[in-house]
Amino acid sequence: MIALVQLLVRYGLFEPMQASLALTRLDFSLLILATVCIAAGGNIINDIYDVEIDRINKPQRLLVGVKITEKTATTLYFMCTVVGVAIGFYLSNRIGKPGFSALFIIIAALLYLYASYLKSIVLIGNILISILVAMSILIVGIFDLLPTITTYNQEIHSGIFIILLQYAAFAFVINFIREIVKDLEDINGDKNGGMNTLPIAIGRKRTITLVFVLLLVTIVLLVIYMYNYLYSYQVAVLYFLLVVLAPLFYALVKAWTAEKQKDYAQLSSLLKGVMFTGMCSFVLYKFVIV
Repeated sequence: MIALVQLLVRYGLFEPMQASLALTRLDFSLLILATVCIAAGGNIINDIYDVEIDRINKPQRLLVGVKITEKTATTLYFMCTVVGVAIGFYLSNRIGKPGFSALFIIIAALLYLYASYLKSIVLIGNILISILVAMSILIVGIFDLLPTITTYNQEIHSGIFIILLQYAAFAFVINFIREIVKDLEDINGDKNGGMNTLPIAIGRKRTITLVFVLLLVTIVLLVIYMYNYLYSYQVAVLYFLLVVLAPLFYALVKAWTAEKQKDYAQLSSLLKGVMFTGMCSFVLYKFVIV
């Protein structure tokens, strides 16, 4: 999904809006590879730390200690992270912004801290992962758009970056809600692993009520956004109504009635789908915005 979203940002938003781009197609492919490698490294180190928790939460999907050894997983983590950071260093120098390489180092470090410690603190881990998901969108603008800003194209580039920020905010909110739902789904294993997630801290009922409220606020904000920015574009309005707002309304209903683990799993999958369809709306710019 990270790779697809980054492709949609470049070819669904930047190029149709005729932005000046800093990365060649090869360099852009390397940016995707670097982002995916660091994200993969984050997933691997998280699986290493979660072996005992996953034996309870998702025994059928347990990899570390079953299909591969912990030593092999650790080697893969280091390989993915080093490759991602090294490519980030190369790209930063290619665009004349060597300081940008710090982004990849910081993100890799935060993923390690999340896996080893921060995810056990109420809401901190949820917020951090949601920020990093949003960063996977913004990093395309940071590397491909920012280095080419001049006094002549500043207005159009600023407008494009605002759109990118709006999508990143959407990704943050949906992922944040989904992280809370996943904590509800995984409450038994998390308790056994000594975690202090939101459902453990305040209980299932209060947590799912919070999810309901957050979904309701998200729906209201999306309706306001559509009215203010998309009202003149019928295709965009129909798209958002059918594949973003409608599933969110369904998720709202599911949140109101959710009681069992399978309900939380369905809600989590639904929110993942909304994230996907929301990001796919980048393709609309080519047809209805430009």
